[in-house]
Amino acid sequence: MYRISRHAGSLAVLIFLLCASVIALLPILMGLINSFKTNGEILNNILAIPTSFQFDNYREAFHKTHYLQSLWNTVIVTAVGLVGIIVCASMAGYKLSRTPGKLSAFFFTLFVFSMLIPFHSIMITLTKVAKDLSVQGSPHGLGMIYIGLGVSMAIFLYHGFVKSIPRELDEAAVMDGCGELSLFFVVIFPLLLPVTATIAILNALWMWNDFLLPLLMLTDSDDYTLLLSTNMLFGRYGNNDWSAILAALILAMLPVVAFYLLLQKWILNGIADGAVKG
Repeated sequence: MYRISRHAGSLAVLIFLLCASVIALLPILMGLINSFKTNGEILNNILAIPTSFQFDNYREAFHKTHYLQSLWNTVIVTAVGLVGIIVCASMAGYKLSRTPGKLSAFFFTLFVFSMLIPFHSIMITLTKVAKDLSVQGSPHGLGMIYIGLGVSMAIFLYHGFVKSIPRELDEAAVMDGCGELSLFFVVIFPLLLPVTATIAILNALWMWNDFLLPLLMLTDSDDYTLLLSTNMLFGRYGNNDWSAILAALILAMLPVVAFYLLLQKWILNGIADGAVKG
């Protein structure tokens, strides 16, 4: 009887997960199907299969969005932000975790509380500060802004993960003649790879798919990210070429999907280990 109820429970969970997966993937599937239709077919019936696959939609989206330039801009923004967040947050999280005292606790609490501030409440001030510091209007400057916005959560995760690393490793490395930087990068940082993988994928997806902050910071169309370039396809007064828009969105999604498929094993292991040890 126990086995029957256990199998029934597993089957119910499996059915629930399958339904949730279908609901989550349905909008992406519909976008993919409709990206091969003409604009008239989309307006007529979004659920129908295309009568003939219009690959010209992708060619049109590729040229209208200046895909290669927009892709390069997005890669720059994501790379600058990701490297900065990982380097700064890992060092700060390690130091704050290993340094006892009220001052260390105060700074850690400050980082934690900064996570509670909504972005919309600081975006006007942030735009003004970015303009005064001459970092507005370039992908590199946008990546630096992402460092400041994303470092608090990363410090929080690193701070908790470092506590699982024995202090005896630090003492042994110091006795072997390691300085502080070599101690961190040679001994400690390799042990932080699980939580680093978690932080990397979460922040990479956030920066790649963000729309509002690039809209505020990037003023020249030559510096636009993929989502901003796709947004330029929307016409005034609802006169939109949906076939080109959907094709552009699929093209913008492809690099992230490829990134996930290539690093799927590391990403899943990193998230699992980071959740357990963090």
